[in-house]
Amino acid sequence: MIGHYLATGKKQQRIEMAVNYLCQKCKNTFALKHKKCPKCGAVVPKHGKVYYVRVMVNGRRICKTVPGSLELARQIESKIKSELVAGDYYDRRQARKENTPFPEYMEKKYLPWAKENKASSSYAREESIYRLWIKPTIGNKPLKDVSPFVLERMKKVMKDAGKAPRTIEYALAIVRQAFNKAILWDIYKGDNPVSKVSKPKTDNRRIRFLSPEEAKMVLEESQKRSKQMYEICTLALYCGLRASEIINLTWADIDLENEIIYVKDPKNKTNRAAYMTEEVIKIFQEKEKGQPDEHIFPSYKTKVQEISHFFKEIVDSLGLNDGVSDPRQKVVFHTLRHTFASWLAIQGTPLHVIKELLGHKTLAMTERYSHLIPDTKREAVKGLQKMLKKETGVVRLK
Repeated sequence: MIGHYLATGKKQQRIEMAVNYLCQKCKNTFALKHKKCPKCGAVVPKHGKVYYVRVMVNGRRICKTVPGSLELARQIESKIKSELVAGDYYDRRQARKENTPFPEYMEKKYLPWAKENKASSSYAREESIYRLWIKPTIGNKPLKDVSPFVLERMKKVMKDAGKAPRTIEYALAIVRQAFNKAILWDIYKGDNPVSKVSKPKTDNRRIRFLSPEEAKMVLEESQKRSKQMYEICTLALYCGLRASEIINLTWADIDLENEIIYVKDPKNKTNRAAYMTEEVIKIFQEKEKGQPDEHIFPSYKTKVQEISHFFKEIVDSLGLNDGVSDPRQKVVFHTLRHTFASWLAIQGTPLHVIKELLGHKTLAMTERYSHLIPDTKREAVKGLQKMLKKETGVVRLK
């Protein structure tokens, strides 16, 4: 294969080209200088030769089988190179891929991949949103025809149906990832259409957290109903663990000697350590230790919804959500983790420490707790003022 660089404007393009023989017996390709196939020994015929043209421009490779003359193969090689350099090469094979109906791609490619590579709860939610909202709106359009306009229509349909902005954003995220995978898998070559669609503007982050008195009520009520549910609530409240992280805990993750819980394969894919309080230590001391790979809460394994339902019964019995219509103000199981972080912020814990304890991927995710942190900047300046007064008795800062 011949390789060279071609300067076009300010840009240099790497070009590689070759015309070889294609063995009709074993399908091997080999240089024109050979009279026999190096692989199977078949003799190159005098008539009816088949050539294999390969052209690669900046990493994009096009291969063509050309029966006939070497002159025709050279012409096709030159034509492909010119069109690739100009950016107007029409690839019939790629065109066929991009004409794949969107539902066919989702159901045969993307969703099977998601089922294999994502948590079962994440896959279930993606499949549900796809089936109920994405598929009915996009219909049987080919991949190449899924435009920003089509996705804006999907947003409107979901909004008119009363779906929460976060659900609409989640639907767009599914489509975005589906197209990203199509690009990665060389099924789709264009821009991701979701990149030109604006997200619904809203802040649906949970605001509500429990007071110490409310937290005590929740733990006491959970203990009355189920010892296991009390233990799960305690881990969420005092260690900031997600429900999915709790039900996936095995005895190998518990280090009582060092008072550490190792959280493996969490939501953000980064393992972390959680630290035990006296209440949590007591729970594990009183439980009968199982085998290292044995789940600590086997009856709840993979049943996050069951925990949420049980917790709702506790909250309803205490009346914590009576008269509350704003979802952000409602007490749900995740409120326990939110309370853990809020209490840390109130006592002055730095945001970066809270981020690590919660297992957040970015500090931006932890910023919601910043308003709870005591006004350290004001106190710092006041401290400086006191020091200067003490040292000089003259300098005053206002």
